[in-house]
Formats: sequence, structure tokens, C-alpha cells
Amino acid sequence: MAAHEGTRLGPHREHGVGRRHARRVRPGELLDDEGRVARTDEDARDGGRPARDHLQRNRPGRDRDGGVRDGERGHERADSEADRPPPPGRAAGDRERRRLPLLRPGRVRDGDRAQRQRRRRAVRLLSGAAGSLRTPLDPTPPSYPPASSLLRERIRVLRGFVPFRRVPDTIARVRRRVAGLVLVLVAAGVVLGLVFAGSPTTIASGVRVDGIDVGGLQVSDARALLEQKAAALASRPLIFAVGGRRFPIRPVELGVQSDWSAAVDNAQRQGNGFAPLRGFKRLGVEVFGADVTPSTSVLTGALQYELERIARVVDRPARDASLVLRGTHVIVRPARAGRTLDRGEASGVLVQRLAALDRPGAPVQLPMRTTQPHVRAPALRSAARLARLALSAPVHLVAGKTRFLLTPAKLAPLLALPRDGTTSLRLGRATADAWLRRLGAHVQRPPVDATFAVSGSRVHVVPDRPGSRLDAVRAAQVVMAAALRRPPERRVAILPVVTAPAKLTTARARSMGIVGVVSSYTTDYGGVPNRIHNVQLVARLVDGKRIAPGAEFSFNNATGARTAAKGFLVAPVIVNGELTTGLGGGVCQVSTTVFNAAFEAGLEITARTNHALYISHYPQGRDATVDYPDVDLRFVNDTGHWLLLRTFVGQSSLTVSLYGTPTGRKVESTTAPLVAHGKVKVKKKVDPTLKPGERIVDDPGEPALTTSVTRDVYAAGGKLLHHNTWYSYYRASPELLRVGPKKKRKPAIPPPSG
Repeated sequence: MAAHEGTRLGPHREHGVGRRHARRVRPGELLDDEGRVARTDEDARDGGRPARDHLQRNRPGRDRDGGVRDGERGHERADSEADRPPPPGRAAGDRERRRLPLLRPGRVRDGDRAQRQRRRRAVRLLSGAAGSLRTPLDPTPPSYPPASSLLRERIRVLRGFVPFRRVPDTIARVRRRVAGLVLVLVAAGVVLGLVFAGSPTTIASGVRVDGIDVGGLQVSDARALLEQKAAALASRPLIFAVGGRRFPIRPVELGVQSDWSAAVDNAQRQGNGFAPLRGFKRLGVEVFGADVTPSTSVLTGALQYELERIARVVDRPARDASLVLRGTHVIVRPARAGRTLDRGEASGVLVQRLAALDRPGAPVQLPMRTTQPHVRAPALRSAARLARLALSAPVHLVAGKTRFLLTPAKLAPLLALPRDGTTSLRLGRATADAWLRRLGAHVQRPPVDATFAVSGSRVHVVPDRPGSRLDAVRAAQVVMAAALRRPPERRVAILPVVTAPAKLTTARARSMGIVGVVSSYTTDYGGVPNRIHNVQLVARLVDGKRIAPGAEFSFNNATGARTAAKGFLVAPVIVNGELTTGLGGGVCQVSTTVFNAAFEAGLEITARTNHALYISHYPQGRDATVDYPDVDLRFVNDTGHWLLLRTFVGQSSLTVSLYGTPTGRKVESTTAPLVAHGKVKVKKKVDPTLKPGERIVDDPGEPALTTSVTRDVYAAGGKLLHHNTWYSYYRASPELLRVGPKKKRKPAIPPPSG
């Protein structure tokens, strides 16, 4: 039997378990509030928790009586019939199932408070003691123990079930006391924060800016204090030491400045905030302290210059082990570690210490780095042994039939001893290169190029002659190998002599097709000796020039600048339309002759300029002047074969010939008459050496003249190749006239008075 609280089952779903879901309840079976089989004891679905006692405050208000403890009788209407046996003909538990309430999972009202209803609820046994239930075959009604003892017995059967207990009133009292204590502590904290809050316009005690205590000062006072100390130290030098040297440096030299305003603002923020919170912050600052480092600026250029100056003094590069010669003796110089200024770290130390307001008594050490050498003395033992062997005896050099003796004293300066990280021994250095060049001059024979010999109108090739030269690279290796042989009789070096071919070989010269005369032209020349010298000099400079097919010949490129270093002399020249003297006078005699040779060969003329004044001994309209590097004479070899330019200088004539493969071209030219423009101006000059009225003409002068030359060039088949017209304009030259001075008039004699 069970004393069960709740409403009876009804016909609707919300009233509980329907009849179709009902079944017989076995003796001793436990049901929950919804009529389902109860989960007793510890259930895995509940995480192993023991079943809870049923709390009536989770029931609807009309069936709640404040809760019934286990083993106690309540006053609800079902208690009066709880101990009665079930009527005959009914299934056990049918009445109880009808009376079970349905409290669906959800929220129900408990007074003014919404309660989340738990799905699992405390259950009570629906039957009596085991074996004491009434059955139809046993008409004798059983006797039941009191409900309270029956419930205690059934609860003991449920292992791990903890009966419901009310929360004692002492817990509530403890909670109230704890809440009160918390309020007291909060109030005490607020009071403590207000006590230590201080004024928000002052800096918290315990704050230091760059080591200076500014606690309790106003912001403006702290800023003025820091700026005053910094100004006092700006011109005072601070001693820095590195590498045994001392360097006094002042902050003003590097432009070191600290932002004291920002530093003071940062110090103010160390103990700032809402009053109670500010008090705790200031209390922490006063206990633990706070140090503010100001931001610092520096002139980068001045800092780098100072670091370079210090580094030049203290830096010492690492020295590798090397071999040193003392005469013919080889000495091993040991290695030495180097030291360099750590510029990255040193720059930070310089700025930090110069910006600091506290000056140390001792010099500030700047950091340095140690550099290790790459080669040490043990690595040069083999090279030292070889060097001593090389200088132990002379070396015999053989070049054909010529022999040389290389003594140890002469060999010593030729050796490139190990240094600067090397460990090898060889024959090198500038002294060795100069010695090899001198040795090659005794051995070598320069080659001779193939040339072209002219015989009348025919040309034949003069064969080339190969030369010989010393292979300097192999010679250095051969000499070094001989110097490292131990028996003195084996210290012999056969110098490598190789053939030096000519630049223009015989086969190459014959393939050029230079076999006959293409054109030739002769001009007469004369004048002062300097002019004749210049004509002969320029003729030699252009003689023998070879012009490749399709190439352009340039007179200025062939001769180069006309300078005194090349042998040019001062002679008459035309400058700005006037006849004067200058370096290289007479060059135009050769350029005019070359132009006419190309003119008669039918070549394409690409650049030609007439003289400023008309020169009668040149062909009319076919003169060509040059002036390095602007005014030039140029023509193109369009014959399809090589051309050879030769000059032949006589006592009073110059001949320029072009040799190659005759093309059969026909050249026709027409020269326009010389036309004068205007009158000749007279330029008088009084000559006191002349008699009065005497007149001498030094230069008759000429008016301005113009002319033109037309040339038509035809191929051997009659095809017109070139049609050119060259116009020439010559400036007027004045008549130069010298006259004697005028006669002086005699003073008039006054008539005698009378």
C-alpha cells in the first residue's frame, strides 16, 4: 500500500496515464507519479545519483499541503483509504493509478515562483510487505504494520535512496552573516581607496622618471624639474671608454633630447582613475614603485658620424697567419684576433646614457665584438716548407737555344706567398708579371701580316710570316714546378713558346679580291715646308687602309685628331673665311685628292664640304675640306669587293689610288661655270715704310663665287647607279692694299706786314 498525494486520473490526456496504458501492478513494484515503472536506487541515466524524495511544492496548489516527510501521515483525502485492502475483482494498484497526478515536464506555479518540474519524482510502494498482499484465494484480510514503519522498511530496500530533509535554519543564518561580512569588506575597501586616492592633479608617491623621484609633485612642477636637470647636463661631456681609449661626448653634440612632457603624463597615469580605484592604484605604486623611461630622439647623422669616428680609432681587423720573406728566408707570422665596435649595441648605449639624468662616476664602457682569423699558423706549415724548398737553389730556364738562370734572390720577389686568407704558394704578384713580360720580349718574335705589293696596274700579295710568343700563364706554372724539385740538377724549366699567327694571313689577303686599279687621282701641292710636311704625314696615315664591302670610309677616323703629339706643324689654313696659320695646315690637300679618287671610282659619296675660299689649284667645284671632328669626308664601298687605299707622295705631287676588283663603271661629270657675285671690297692699310702716294696690292681679292658639279655613274651594263650634284659656294675675299702715308702740308707763311 502507498500513501500517495495528487489528483485522480481522469478521462483526458492531461489527467495522467490512460486506461489503455494501465496494467497490473506486481507486488513490490515501484511506480513514479505518471504511473510508469520507477527508476530506483542509482540509475546510469541520472549520472549515478540517488533517487530524490518527492517534494509536494512541485505539485499543483490544490493538492499541496506543504510537503509530507517520509514515514509521516498527511491530511490529504487519500490518507483515509490508504490502508484499506483493494476491493475484490479489481487489479492491484488500479485505484492508485487512477489517483496518480500527471505533472508533465514543464513549468508549474509555486505561489509566485515558476518551478521547473523534474521528470523523476519520489515514489512510494503500492503494495504491502512481500507475500502479505490480499489475493482472491485468501479471504482472510491481512494485517498491516503502521504506514510509517512500512515506509521506513521500503526505503531501506531502496539502496542509496536519501530521504528528503528540510534545510535547517542555521544555513540561512550563515548565509546572512556571510553577506553582511561582504558588505562590510566592500565598505572598508571604498573607505581605504578614498583615503589613499589623494589629489588627481598630483603624481602618485613612488613614481620615478628616469630615476628622479617625482612623487607628490604637480605635473608642471615635475616637468620643470626634469627639464632643468636635462638642460644642466646637455653641455657636460660624458666619458665613454672602449679599447683602452676614452671619448668625451656631450648630449648636445648628438642632439639627444628626451620627451619629458610625455614622460610626466605617463607618470601621472600610473596613479590615475576613479577615486576609490585611484587610491588602490596609488597604494600599489607607493609599495612597489614605478619607474617611467622617457622616449628619446637623436640626430641620426651625428650619431653615425660619432660611431664611425670611434670605430676608426679602436677597430682592429683580424690578421690571418701569413708567410713573410726576410731576404730569402721564410718566416711564419702568427694570426691575431681582431676587434670591432659593436655599432648596433654601442648606438643604444650612447643614446641611453647621454639621455639619462644620473651620471656615473666611472667611464661608460662601449661594447665590442671579437673577430677570429680565418687562417692560423698550423695551416701554413706546408706552404712554408714549399717556399723554403723553392728558394733553396737556382732554377734554369730554357727557351729554344736561349738559356736563363733564375737565382733564389731573383725568385723570392716573384713568389706570391700565402696572405689574406690564402694557403697556396704560386708565382704571381705585379713583379712576376713584369718579369714575365721582360722574359717574353727576349723570346717572342712578332708576326708580319700579309701585304699588297703594287706593280704598275697590278697587285700581288706578299705572304705573311708567323711569329712566336711566350705563354705567360703556363710559363709561371712551369717555373714554379721546377723550383719545387729537390735535386738541383732537376730544377730546369722549359719555357712554353707558342706560335703567334699574323692578323692578316696570306689566304685571307688573297680572298679579298684586290687585284687591280679601280681609280686613281693626282694633285699638285707646294707651299711652305711645314705645309709639305703635313701633307706627307697625313698621306702616310691613310696609306694602306682597307675598306670592306659595304663599309663607309671616314677620313677623320682614319687620321684621328691632328695634334702636335702626332707630328703636325703650323701651316697656312683657312679659318672663318680668312687665311691664317694653324696646326695641321695642308691636310685638305690629301682629303681633296682622296675625294677625287672616290669620285672617279664611281663610289657613293656620303659627306663632302667645299672650302670657305676658292682655291684655284684644286679642281673647280671638286675640293673637299676637313676639320676634326666636325667636318668630314665619307664614302661607301659599294663595289662588292675589298678596296685598298694607297697614297704616293712625290716632291710636288700627291697620288691616291684605290685597288680592288675592277668594276667597269663609267663616270660622266659636268662642271658649271664659276659665277661671281658682287664686287671685291678693298681693305687699305697705311704702311709708313712706303713713300707717300705709293700703293702695293698684297692680295687682289675675289668676289663671292658659286659653281656646281654633276656626276652620273653607270654600271658595266649601262645601268645608272648614282646621279649626284655638288654645289659649292665660296666667300668673297677683300683686296688687301698697302698705301704710303700722306704728305704733310707746310704751314702757310703770312705775308710781310708793311
